[in-house]
Order: sequence, then structure tokens, then C-alpha cells
Amino acid sequence: MGGDVGVRVMLAGAALARHRHDGLRFTLFGDEAQIKSALDSHPNLRAASEVVHAATVVEATDKPSAAIRKKTSSMSMAIAAVKAGDAGAAVSAGNTGALMAMAKVALRTMKGVDRPALAAMLPTLGDNDVVMLDLGANTECDARNLVQFAVMGAAYARIAFDLETPRVRLLNIGTEEMKGTDEIRDAAAMLRKATLPLRFEGFTEGDKIGHGDTDVIVCDGFSGNVALKTAEGTARFVTDVLRRAFTSSIRSKLGFLISKPAMHLLKHHLDPNNHNGAVFLGLNGVVVKSHGNANEKGVANAVHVAARLLEEDITRRIAADMASVESLSTTASHMELPVK
Repeated sequence: MGGDVGVRVMLAGAALARHRHDGLRFTLFGDEAQIKSALDSHPNLRAASEVVHAATVVEATDKPSAAIRKKTSSMSMAIAAVKAGDAGAAVSAGNTGALMAMAKVALRTMKGVDRPALAAMLPTLGDNDVVMLDLGANTECDARNLVQFAVMGAAYARIAFDLETPRVRLLNIGTEEMKGTDEIRDAAAMLRKATLPLRFEGFTEGDKIGHGDTDVIVCDGFSGNVALKTAEGTARFVTDVLRRAFTSSIRSKLGFLISKPAMHLLKHHLDPNNHNGAVFLGLNGVVVKSHGNANEKGVANAVHVAARLLEEDITRRIAADMASVESLSTTASHMELPVK
């Protein structure tokens, strides 16, 4: 029931994902009448789906505290299905704050994880995208949180990019060791000293996010959300400026026809639907957040992310990696950190 359009786009996306992965099965939570009506257009999805009526819906304006009390909402029931083992993962395009709160209360954080983080893949100029976290689940983070995010992000990157030791950097206001807050510098010191399944390569700045020279970028949720929204806004700005430029005169229109293949490549690279599907890492279960304005291709991509994480058992992988952080944390208070 989530997203800007709702049932129609969500089911179209699920149907597209079903065509790509014919082994997927779906439990569709929401208004039964609306869902069954929309399923008439997708017989392939209908054959692989169960519809469960939900009496209420979490609205975009609902505060997390209010949303949690909606036990009969489609979002709450979907997460409950994951907790009960009736579903492998939950995918929603609804209220992000409510989804985070519900998932954290129902699924709880994994052993060794203080706070779950919202992670997503952003496009780069390199061979792979970059995993970035946290993107808004935690506005304030200490050094321990950032180290945990680094480990969880690296586990995700190993699955997404098929890497053995992903390159990890902390988002900062500069690359020099003395730059940044105490929390960022302390996290860097811990990551440099630790033996973890990742390669810590120091700091990176906001203008380098898309360079493709790192696999995981770690930050607090406030900075990450601002960076993400800025990147999305810049992408829209560039495409709008180009559209205006190519329609400003007859000569410009002719130029557009010549450069049309390159423009299609640019549009594909910047299209957020091709990178849709943010993951709440650190929970005892898989929950994927689709962007609210995603089209059917974007929703299908979010479902693909959920399926891939289940196939690669992301929860088990993070649990194994967090054991390294636990041993690190027990000695962290005795570490000789850089002098402030």
C-alpha cells in the first residue's frame, strides 16, 4: 500500500521481479479488494501470490510512535511475517521512519549491533556502485556505531559486488587525519588497528562519493541523508538543464539527435530506479525500503535486492563479522587513540 502511487505500481514491480526470478513467491498485505483487482493485470504474479487483508495503512504523515500502534496495518503485518518466519524478507515503499521503527521493535537488532543502519547503493564512475550508510536511521552516532556500520556495509558490498575485502572510507570534511569530529577520528583509529574483513582506506569527502575509488562509505544518518538528497537533487538538476539546453533552438535539437545515444546512457546511469532498494542492516531479518516515487522497474529492483540478500544469507554473514567487532570493542576503552 506504500509509495506515491500505491497498489498499481507496487504490484507491477512485483510482477516484473517475478518474471526475472520465477522462484519468488509473494504475500501481499493491504486492501484485499484493491490488490485482487490490480492482480487481474498480472496473472503470472497472481499465481505466485497470497493476499492478506490489512485493515489499516501507515500514512506518510504518521509519526513512528503512532505507526507502531497500528498492529493491523499492512506494514506491521509484513514485518510480523518476517519475524514469524512466514516470509524471508519484507519490501515496502511506505513511511521510512515508521518502517524503521516497526522493524527495530519487531525484529530487534542482532547481537553486537547497537543500532541498525539504512544502506543503499549509489552510482559511481567506477566498475561498481558504492554502498553508503547510514542514510537516515541514526542522526547521531558515536565511534562504535560507525565501526559497526563499516563492518555491516562491507558484508553487504561483498555480496553486491562479489568482493573479498571491500574498500571502506569514512565520510569527512577532509582527508587529513586531524580533520572531522572526535567520533569520526576515533572510529578511524579503531578501524586502522582492527583486523576485519575489509580494507579501511581513511576518509573521503562529499565530492568524491561518485568517483568509484571505494566500495563502502560510512557516515552518521544526518550527514548521509543530506548527501543522498543532494546527490539526487544534483542528478535531477543536470538532466533538467540538459533538457532545456537541447530544446532551446533548432540547432540544439539537432545536436540532441546526434548525441541521443550518449544521453540515454547518462539517463540510465542517473536513474534512481536502477539503484532502488535501501536495506536496514543489523536486524534479525531482511527489510528493504523502496523509494516512494519508484516506478515498476524501481520496485522490481528493490525486490531483487531482497532476494539477493536472502540467497547470500546476509544476516548470518553480518553476525559472523560482528564477532570481530565485539572483540575489538572489549579493548576499545584501552586503546591509545590519537590526541585531540
